[in-house]
Amino acid sequence: LPITQNVLMSTDQKFLKLSATNLEIAISTWIRMGNLEEEGAITVPARMLTEFVSSLPPKEIEVDSTTQPNVLALKCARFKANINGTEAEEFPPIPTVESGVVATVEPGILREAISHVAFAAATEDSRPVLTGIKVEMSGSDFTFAAADGFRLAVFKQKLASAVDEDLSFIVPARALQEVNRLIGTQQEPIEFMVTPSKSQVLFRLDGVEIVSQLIQGTFPNYSQLIPEGYEARVIVEQSAFLSATRTASIFARDGSGIVKLQASVANGASGHLTVSSRAEELGDNHGI
Repeated sequence: LPITQNVLMSTDQKFLKLSATNLEIAISTWIRMGNLEEEGAITVPARMLTEFVSSLPPKEIEVDSTTQPNVLALKCARFKANINGTEAEEFPPIPTVESGVVATVEPGILREAISHVAFAAATEDSRPVLTGIKVEMSGSDFTFAAADGFRLAVFKQKLASAVDEDLSFIVPARALQEVNRLIGTQQEPIEFMVTPSKSQVLFRLDGVEIVSQLIQGTFPNYSQLIPEGYEARVIVEQSAFLSATRTASIFARDGSGIVKLQASVANGASGHLTVSSRAEELGDNHGI
């Protein structure tokens, strides 16, 4: 829908509420107003509003809207703008989650969890469940898992408050990445609530609410994909391994996209790990 490229601006008591949605994710935020003369609501193009407001000096902005025609007038210092909008009634309804299972998690832990698994989620929609992150909660424990058919990432940590019942659901990775982006410097625990039907999840941050549709389907049994034993085990220094793989990726991206790892041991002594890549027409790279 073209109107989903707009942002809905409406008054909410002493706050100015801004909402946007792509029909999968909805985000709302509240800004305290200095003075409200009259209640109102309007939708305007999000990109135009964002770029204009971002260019203004850090001073108070006067906001005024009119109907017939629907125009949003902005005034700040010596700058003025009139942005054509549409009636608020044409905007898709912003979903709300008023009841369900509630859990809280510390912002630093949630940021770490998302960063550790979101990269492994699929970006193609051929298997929708793989574009999400499987969330499991039991007592005071929670697990995030993501997989795309080639990679698997699992992260386990503690909730800030225990849940009353075991729960599992699949959140779109894009929704959690938006949550991660909006956490910022928040110190208070982040609350999320799952509807009884497991169709939607609400994340409540400081002054921001994110509602996302949940992905329906069966996520792969990732615990069966993790080997219980091994024939060879290598322990390497993280910084050295990261440096070697970054260098190898230079050749890998112009080749088959493959980085090769080869471990060797000489006469029972501590061995070394070779990290290599090759681009058929350009050359190759080896690091130890």
